[in-house]
Amino acid sequence: MKPVRILLTGFEPFGGETVNPALEAVKLVRAPEDVQLNTLAVPVSFRDAIPTAAAVIRAKKPDVVLLIGQAGGRPEITVERVAINLMDAVNPDNDGFAPRDLPILRDGPAAYFSTLPVREITDALNLEGIPARLSCTAGTYVCNQLMYGVLHILKEEFPCAAGGFIHVPYLPEQAARLNKGLPSMSLDLIVRGIEATLQVAADRILSLKENT
Repeated sequence: MKPVRILLTGFEPFGGETVNPALEAVKLVRAPEDVQLNTLAVPVSFRDAIPTAAAVIRAKKPDVVLLIGQAGGRPEITVERVAINLMDAVNPDNDGFAPRDLPILRDGPAAYFSTLPVREITDALNLEGIPARLSCTAGTYVCNQLMYGVLHILKEEFPCAAGGFIHVPYLPEQAARLNKGLPSMSLDLIVRGIEATLQVAADRILSLKENT
C-alpha cells in the first residue's frame, strides 16, 4: 500500500515575536511509519497564507493537511472543530493589514468543519499525557482564514483528502519574556502532540484505503 501523504504547515513568527512554536515544532516532527511527510512555513499574511498552502497542496496532492498555529494564552493543545467565513483582526498581520468584518470567501459557506477525526485526536493526546481539548473557535485571524481556505480547496478539488487545524500554546521562553503569568508548553511536548495527531490521521486514512 502506498504511504499516506501528509502536508504539515506551521506559521512564521508574528506580533513582534521572534519565534513561533508552531513552526519550531513542525521543523522537528518525525513522520510516523507509512507516512510521506512534507512541511511548509506559512506567512502570517491574509494575502499570502492561503495561496502559499494552496500551491503546495496542488503540487503534492496530500491525503491529509494538518495546519499548526500559535494560540498564546491557551494552556493546552486545542484541536479546532470549525473555521468561519470571517476576517476580523484586532492586530495587523505581518503585512500591516488588519481586516475588519470581512468574509474570507465572498458567497462562501458560513463555516467549514474539520474533516479530521477531532475527538479521536484529542483523546489520543490526553492518553499520551499531552494536555489537549476540543475547540469551537479558531479565532478570526490568519489561523482561521487559512483553515477555512484550505478546507474549501480540499472540498472543491481534493474531496478524498482530510484537513484540519490545531493550536499550540506559547513556549516557556515566550511566556517568561511576556511576564504576564501566561501558560506555556515545552517544545518537546508540542512535537509529541503533533506526532500523535499525525499518527491518528494516518491510521484513519489507511483504514479507509483498506476498506475501499
